[in-house]
Amino acid sequence: MKKNTLLLIDGFNLLSRGYFATAYGRDEEDLTKNIDGTYINALNVFFRKLFQLFRQYDVTHALVAWDVKRNETDRRVKYDFYKATRNELPPLLIEQYETCQKILDALSIKQMSLAPYEADDLIGSLSLSWTVQEEGKCYIYSNDKDLFQLLNEDVAQIVAGKRGDSVFTMEDFQTEYGISPSQWVDVKALLGDKSDNIPGCRGVGEKAALPLIQLYGSIDGLYENVETLDKKFNRYKKKLLEGRETTLVSKELAQILCSIPELQAFDFNTLSLDLTETLVYKEMNKVGIFASF
Repeated sequence: MKKNTLLLIDGFNLLSRGYFATAYGRDEEDLTKNIDGTYINALNVFFRKLFQLFRQYDVTHALVAWDVKRNETDRRVKYDFYKATRNELPPLLIEQYETCQKILDALSIKQMSLAPYEADDLIGSLSLSWTVQEEGKCYIYSNDKDLFQLLNEDVAQIVAGKRGDSVFTMEDFQTEYGISPSQWVDVKALLGDKSDNIPGCRGVGEKAALPLIQLYGSIDGLYENVETLDKKFNRYKKKLLEGRETTLVSKELAQILCSIPELQAFDFNTLSLDLTETLVYKEMNKVGIFASF
């Protein structure tokens, strides 16, 4: 019997990367438009990649997760500095986001946004529920390394690179970092994240963050032993003590939620794909997108 395969797509991660990759160094008027004058430079990238992933990984179920507005998230309500340094999205990207949603609806490809949660939280909750129910393999498509904390025996992340996509598994993660995926959030708590304006622990960089978690296991374990730190980390003791509060807040912000109450009884049958070449051609042709299934 054929096993099911779920693909969870970080929608804005894919769409925005497609937009900026094709818009770099070009004036707006030079971006790809269809015969009606609708901009489709990001949409071309999005749907080409989407159908490629469906074929390559023999996907049976799929969902595109979208972020809600920043001020609608619990993280931003509680900490107003969270993502406060990010620029607003370009209007042409927003326009293509709205078109993308309409196309996905026409193709009956499930998409979701749910305040006060972010797309990462939706992906975290659904990937865990899928594997707990032993539905089969789950792939996450995103370049966001924060999602590494979701990896397990059945959940892998597809990451785009200059030489093409690569599949990053739990085993790959453990080999590269020497910790479990669940400990990744502790590393991120120390490092912080400039793109999300998460402070981390000032003065503790990449050379120390991972080794500290490898040695002490977690942020809690680190602070339980901070007064008797291994000698090679002595120069970080003062920085860790001074940055304790920001480190704990950073962990809270970086932790992906995997138990959203609204998704506890989620019906994965609603994510089943029912695509045909005829349907895809019809919908792609409507907007002049060069993508095939």
